[in-house]
Amino acid sequence: MSTPTELWKKWEGRVVDGKFPLRQWLGGSDHSAVFLTDRAGRKPQKAVVKLIPAGNVRLENLDEAAQLSRWAGAARLSRPHLIRLFEYGRCQIGDTRLLYVVMEYAEENLAEIVPLRPLAPVEAAEMLRPTAEALASLHQAGFIHGHIKPSNIMAVDNQLKISADALRKTGEGRETVTPSAYDAPEVATAGPSAAADIWSLGLTLIAVLTQIEPKLKPGERGPVAVPETIPQPFREIAQQCLQVDPLKRCTPSNILGRLPPQALQTQAPAGGAKAIKAATQKERSKRWIFVPMAVAALFFLGWIGSRFMVHQSPIPAGETRPADSQSASGVSVAKSAAPFSEKESPAQKKSGVARGSVLQQVLPDVSRSAQNTITGRFKVSVQVEVDAAGNVSQAKLVSSGPSAYFANHALAAARLWKFNPPQVDGQAAASEWTLRFQFSRANIQVFPTEIKP
Repeated sequence: MSTPTELWKKWEGRVVDGKFPLRQWLGGSDHSAVFLTDRAGRKPQKAVVKLIPAGNVRLENLDEAAQLSRWAGAARLSRPHLIRLFEYGRCQIGDTRLLYVVMEYAEENLAEIVPLRPLAPVEAAEMLRPTAEALASLHQAGFIHGHIKPSNIMAVDNQLKISADALRKTGEGRETVTPSAYDAPEVATAGPSAAADIWSLGLTLIAVLTQIEPKLKPGERGPVAVPETIPQPFREIAQQCLQVDPLKRCTPSNILGRLPPQALQTQAPAGGAKAIKAATQKERSKRWIFVPMAVAALFFLGWIGSRFMVHQSPIPAGETRPADSQSASGVSVAKSAAPFSEKESPAQKKSGVARGSVLQQVLPDVSRSAQNTITGRFKVSVQVEVDAAGNVSQAKLVSSGPSAYFANHALAAARLWKFNPPQVDGQAAASEWTLRFQFSRANIQVFPTEIKP
């Protein structure tokens, strides 16, 4: 018997409410489905439509109208760091009655980076500030989020935004959903609250700094131990967020008060002064903007502002920058005059590990006509395993983006890359890399990050 997810994947090509084509399945669960769609207008706009089976929408004694009313309330909110809701309503596909909501398209979310590497302190600050600002604004307006976790912290163009499709008024009940490991201890009995949002943000902060995500355990949850390895002020912030007594937890304003601009400078990685200055200026203007690896120490893996940033030292003169597609065919092969380099940690130096570098990078061979169909930009992430000789032995898609065509070409290009292998105790070693291909109508760029050893 087919699961709901298997059924919903077959809906690609169908049209919701006569105006929202289901372009591509983006994900979902047995409770909801998310598709790429378009909003009509003078210039079609890429968007996301979320579908919920009408029979699943039960909020204690409330009905479908209650869910539509919540979406209506969220759609009226206009906040810099909140995903916009455009339209919502009822529809039917086949024999299935559904509710739908159409939202801003987010290029990426923070959950994609956690399995790859922890954030640097500077990056965590850049994530924490706009998230706390968004929660402060929501709580002041009488709303709660209820689902703060890495997958709901997203990149939309040049800004970090949090999801908005599950917002509800403070004190409102909660539909029956699968418990989340990010839920506060009291949520199971008392329901979501502003204080519960703060608990979830504390767990999110620990997850992105340590790569240790919370585990869902049955029964009442007690205090959470904040790892000693987390630097200040983040350890103190996490501790205040994770007070078992909701009344003792900090507020978004408290969090923002612990993140003065100078905190970014004190946590800056060596060699990144220019990047930190730029990040501070962007923060003051409330913009979360991607800093290319070629010129900055903050590259949050393509994540916020169109991307979150991954920490990388500035590339000295003579090193190869992330490649742009320049040829008419869209293919570019670049050989490094000097290695891509990441700043080595003290632990790496002690263990005798020297980073590898990119020797040859190959861009996807996409047609000019296909590239001309791109609106805005999107990314495809490929993880490659590299043998001790520097050749790619295996490649797999980590994030395929909105198009199978571009994803397949990125995967094919990744297999042709060559690397200078890292050195472990003086011997060439195998490695793993994440290659982030960024596609736009104007060019194609790629940003490599070594993740092992």
